[in-house]
Amino acid sequence: MVESSTHILVIPSYNTGRILERTIAEAIAVWQPVWLFIDGSTDDAHETFLANPDRWPGLTVFVSRENRGKGATALWAADEAIRAGFTHMLLMDADGQHPADRVADFMAASIAQPEATIMGQPDFGPDAPWIRLAGRQLSIALTQLETLWGGIADPLFGFRIYPVEPLRRAFARTDSGRRYDFDPEAAVRLFWAGVRPIKRRAAVRYVPRDEGGVSHFHYLRDNVTMVCLHGRLLPAFLLRCFRVVQLSRRFRRQATEDSSSG
Repeated sequence: MVESSTHILVIPSYNTGRILERTIAEAIAVWQPVWLFIDGSTDDAHETFLANPDRWPGLTVFVSRENRGKGATALWAADEAIRAGFTHMLLMDADGQHPADRVADFMAASIAQPEATIMGQPDFGPDAPWIRLAGRQLSIALTQLETLWGGIADPLFGFRIYPVEPLRRAFARTDSGRRYDFDPEAAVRLFWAGVRPIKRRAAVRYVPRDEGGVSHFHYLRDNVTMVCLHGRLLPAFLLRCFRVVQLSRRFRRQATEDSSSG
């Protein structure tokens, strides 16, 4: 287990159920501090952490009675991290999809290159639902266009480390990206702000229901959300196209240099 004064592990949760306890146990075994943000949950799964804090060293629980959405919760976490003096946060899903055994490697990459966003590039297994894989292709393609193939990883995979100050600035002038659309919007806006994306591989596990797996994904609603997101981002991309060309060239050159030196 690694303790840090600069990098925090943040886990947003909404009605995750019994798998939440396993996710938290795996997280605090590899990294501390861990912050759990309860986003209007009604399943009371987080009560065990509040009732037995001594069993969960390194864990702090933040509770919102209102369901704000993942993006709003992530930005709330960024505000709290800034106030507490942390510079970076790794977002990890509470539902068991993200691999705790990759946390230390991601954190090490961020410590080595603190100016960057460390983005998980997912490795899907045979348990991945085909409808989830098919539905993400349009958003991937549009995000690549909006960043001119400058090195963004899968924009819908939320296992990533953000430098918190640039993240907060990127969303300071917009009210969008507060829910399911947060992950791709954050990736694009940070790229536009000149924050370099660095990809790291990470396995994805879709936990079956009999092991406590839960999903709040809604195919129609969430894909409409993605269409609306890119309807906002594409005109903004056209207004800053020249700068995006420059950033894309720079980041691709840096990636090539890293590969050569590695």
